[in-house]
Amino acid sequence: MSENKKHWENVYTDKQPQEVSWTQEVPQTSLDFIRDFNLAKTANIIDIGGGDSKLVDFLLDDGYQNITVLDISEQALLRAQSRLGERAKLVTWIASDILNFSPDTQYDLWHDRATLHFLTAADQVKQYTGIAASSVTGFLTIGTFSHDGPKQCSGLEIKQYNEEELQQQLLKGFTKIRCITEDHTTPFETKQNFLFCSFKATAN
Repeated sequence: MSENKKHWENVYTDKQPQEVSWTQEVPQTSLDFIRDFNLAKTANIIDIGGGDSKLVDFLLDDGYQNITVLDISEQALLRAQSRLGERAKLVTWIASDILNFSPDTQYDLWHDRATLHFLTAADQVKQYTGIAASSVTGFLTIGTFSHDGPKQCSGLEIKQYNEEELQQQLLKGFTKIRCITEDHTTPFETKQNFLFCSFKATAN
């Protein structure tokens, strides 16, 4: 088991949702971006680093039929499956490091809230964006810490972005639609400033 995987398995084994900063009862910004795309209910959607996020719950509530959740932590995915009960059978679950992910599906939507910013090396970012560019035919939305946000999360260094920097990383394969910044209120009542951007895949 890699050190990275071990770290995240420990986090999801030792801590409850209210004990980690990224927990959201309602992932409203992600939902707003996704709903703006007006995707068909049969669209292929993947949530990168979805963990035990409740985004999948709301997507199922919205009637989407082809949802995939990917996370490096099997424990995180088991938590989400337990929460969803029978509805978990409607979702494809993938336990994988994003950098080892070889999709066999083309996605209409790639969603990532707070995975990309854990990739701090240039070659990791290039690998991530290459995987996305080769597998996304529709839209991509990414949330990362902004330059006004934290420099660490879960004890790990992260890479902050502004709008121009994130756009630059995705020039190959995507055209920016829009970006916003917002404060996420953690379960501890602290604030974390995020940058959220949406992109459209360009023809290769």
